[in-house]
Amino acid sequence: MRVGVAELPLHGGGVPPWLIARMKELAGIVVELVVEEYGTRGFLERVADPVWFQALSNLIGMDWDSSGSTTVTTAVLKEALSRLDLGVCVAGGKGDASLRTPEELRRVAERAGLDAEELVRASYMVAKVDSAGLQAGYQLYHHAFFVDFEGRWAVVQQGMNARERLARRYHWFSEGLRSFVVTPHRGVSGVAGFALNTVDAGIEEHQRLLVDLAKEGGRRVEGLVKQALAVAQGFQPLAYYAPYPPERARDAVGRYLRLGGVSVSRGALDAARELDVRSYEELLGVRGLGPSTVRALALVAELVYETPPSWRDPVTHPVDPFKFAYAVGGKDGVPFPVDRRTYDELLSILGELTRRARAPWALRRLAELTRQWRPPEGEKVPTPP
Repeated sequence: MRVGVAELPLHGGGVPPWLIARMKELAGIVVELVVEEYGTRGFLERVADPVWFQALSNLIGMDWDSSGSTTVTTAVLKEALSRLDLGVCVAGGKGDASLRTPEELRRVAERAGLDAEELVRASYMVAKVDSAGLQAGYQLYHHAFFVDFEGRWAVVQQGMNARERLARRYHWFSEGLRSFVVTPHRGVSGVAGFALNTVDAGIEEHQRLLVDLAKEGGRRVEGLVKQALAVAQGFQPLAYYAPYPPERARDAVGRYLRLGGVSVSRGALDAARELDVRSYEELLGVRGLGPSTVRALALVAELVYETPPSWRDPVTHPVDPFKFAYAVGGKDGVPFPVDRRTYDELLSILGELTRRARAPWALRRLAELTRQWRPPEGEKVPTPP
C-alpha cells in the first residue's frame, strides 16, 4: 500500500442530483474568486496544476482518490463557466463529449475573436501526444479544453488502464509550451510505471529517425519491422552489422508487445511521405498515424538502427490533497459523508463573503490559519469502488 498517494482507481456509479447542484454552486464561487484575484490566466494556470485541480475536486465533495474526480469536476466547471461569463470557456468532456471539442472551440473562437483552427489543432495535438506519442497502457476517454478570451488554454485529459483498473490524468498549459513533442506537459498525475515516451527531452536523434523512416513509406517500414523481429529471434540479416545480442533484442521487443504489439498503417506512412513531413510534430499530426504505427517505427529505430526511444515515465504528481476532502466530505463517505446542511451553510457563508469588499482578505487569512493543518493518516482510506 502506498501511503500519501491518490492512485485514481476506476470507479463506477454517479453523483446524486442534490450533490451535483451544490457542486456547481460551490465551484462557481471558487472560480469567481480565483478569476477576480488572479485573472483568467491565473485560473488556467491552476487548472493545469494536478494538485490544485485535485484539491478543487475534493473541496466540492468528490472522492479523494477516484477517477471520477476528473470527469465530474470538469463537467461541473464547464457548466459553471458557461453560466458565469467570466471570459473562460470549456470545450469537450468525457466520452462522446470529447468528440465535440472542435465544433465547441469554433463557437468560442467566433465569440472571442480567436483563431479557431489554431485552437482545434492544439486540441488535436494534445490528444495525439497522449494517445500515441506517450504510451503507458492508458486509453484516453476524457478531453477537456479550457480557453480564455485572450487565447490562452489549458487541457485536462484522462486515460484508463482497464487491466490495472487505474486512471492517469494529463495536464497542459499553453503558457511556456515550446513544443508539443518535447516534454510538453505541465503535469501528469497517476502511478509511475512503464512508458514508451517519444516526446521526452534529449531524444531528438530518435525523433528525426522516425521521420526519416516514415517517409520511406508503408511497405518499406513493414519490411524493416520484419527485420527487427528477426533480430529478436537471433537472426542477423546480411545488411545488419550492429552487435545487438539476441536476448537484449528479445527484451526490447517484449516492451513493445507489452503495450499492444506493432503494426503499420500503410496509409498513414504513405501520407507522411506525400506530405513530405519535416519534423516529428508534423509526423505525429498525420491523420491515421496511431499508437501501433509509432511503436513499429520506434522498434525499427531501436533494433535496426540502434537509436532507442525514451522509456521514462513522465508522471510528476502522485497527488495527495486529502485535507481538502474535509471541507464538505466525500461522495462515498471518506473522510465522512457529505452533509447537505453543512454544504448549504458553507455556500451561504461564501456567498455572503463574495458580496463584501473584504472577501479576499478574509479568505487569505483563513488560508494562513489552515495551511499547516494535516488530517490524521488513519482516516485516509480508499473509497469503495
